[in-house]
Amino acid sequence: MARPLDDCRALLLFLAVGTSAVSGVQGADTPPVFRAGAAVADITPQKWPVPLVGTFRPRLASRAWDPLSARALVLDDGRTRLGIVVVDSCYCPRDVFDTAKLRASRRTGIPSDHILTAATHTHSAPPSRDRRELKRDPEYVEHIIRGIVSALQQATGNLLPAQIGWGSVQVPEEVFNRRWFMNPGGIVPNPFGGITDQVRMNPPRNQKLLSRPAGPTDPEVCFVYVRTTTGRPLALLANYSLHYVGGVPPGGVSADYFGEFANQIGRRLFPTDRQDDLPHFVGILSNGTSGDINNINFTNPRGRQKPFERIRSVARLLTDRICAKLPEVTLHSWVPLAMAQSELTVNVRRPTPQQVAQARRFLAESDETKLPARAKPYATWTLKLAEHPGTEKLVLQALRIGDLGITAIPCEAFAEIGLSLKRKSPLAKTFTIELANGHYGYLPTPRQHDLGGYETWLGSNTLEIQASNLIEQRLLELLNRLTAATTNTRPR
Repeated sequence: MARPLDDCRALLLFLAVGTSAVSGVQGADTPPVFRAGAAVADITPQKWPVPLVGTFRPRLASRAWDPLSARALVLDDGRTRLGIVVVDSCYCPRDVFDTAKLRASRRTGIPSDHILTAATHTHSAPPSRDRRELKRDPEYVEHIIRGIVSALQQATGNLLPAQIGWGSVQVPEEVFNRRWFMNPGGIVPNPFGGITDQVRMNPPRNQKLLSRPAGPTDPEVCFVYVRTTTGRPLALLANYSLHYVGGVPPGGVSADYFGEFANQIGRRLFPTDRQDDLPHFVGILSNGTSGDINNINFTNPRGRQKPFERIRSVARLLTDRICAKLPEVTLHSWVPLAMAQSELTVNVRRPTPQQVAQARRFLAESDETKLPARAKPYATWTLKLAEHPGTEKLVLQALRIGDLGITAIPCEAFAEIGLSLKRKSPLAKTFTIELANGHYGYLPTPRQHDLGGYETWLGSNTLEIQASNLIEQRLLELLNRLTAATTNTRPR
């Protein structure tokens, strides 16, 4: 096993030797060449102030602490081309992603069903969908769409003969299940006035009240590394099941630890003082199944930290672990690519007549001190669900890159869903990108629904209780289809 390196710059030479190169001479009988391209587009707001999504209280930003970006990776095995774009947003609805993919397809030739789009889940970005009093700005939504299209178009234009590899590292220190069974006195009323929950989200750091976490974590960081056939790093796409980190000062937008990771891995793999005619290296961090996972250590609380300090330390730990692992990664001069998409119709949860009546009473009450905490937002969502047509059509995707599988879910999926997909996948390694191709709230398992808590409340969660099982089943069907249809033999 290779010795871990302290600095990723030293491993560039290491990776440049001992691997097969793509032939520089192409003829009629030459096998297809594997190519890759990556690019970044700025989606930072252009007008200020802007509202921020991610809390129940109004927040405005009048500046950018760091840029918001759309980061794209395009892969081509000579017969299949696909694109992955991750945007710095809390979430994006399906209509935004659908529009972006349609435009990008026209400009790049990549079929729209071969484009995966996802949000990072930073809580320091403007909204891309209406949410109670918080309304999206059509001009900013158009800015996001143009950014996605631009990143894909540039990445396609940057396609170069490339080598690709993948691996994973463990980073358990930064992930904690935020749903806890509580000792007597630890459960508080929900927004509907009941004390029926068995678990509590983000409980106080009180050893006497805490019992045990209600679910697992997924500490694995999966990554895909791409470089030119001459050893020049092009891109690294990583995936970590951590909700977001936070610690962002008020008054500004931020890409949170997702953007900081992109910066740090870029500086380590491709220093800014390096000059050549090739496109700059692109680091990308996607969100895994983190609907019930955050960065708060409930049993051993950490001290108060300065703004951005926790963001930087989490990004640095991920960067260090990945860089130490890179020398062990097998790089391939060609692997088969495949992608499948399916639209799954899922029922929407319906409030009872009693819940509807209660919601109307809550909204009519002028003195909110007489109501449970957050009663009015949930009353609004209850009435909207009562008027809902009854079903949602979810875009689900599965990708294959050699023996690596990637699945895409348009929800904030619980960690145990991603762990289950990893166990059951027919491929050697699989990870899930959440908040992909749309946003339909939290996705608990039926077992977690039984336990109650914030992520299961009507409004936080809108899809039927069996939705996670239906989604997992369809994704496994897609993975099995890709596995059966694709071989690792390069066509000649």
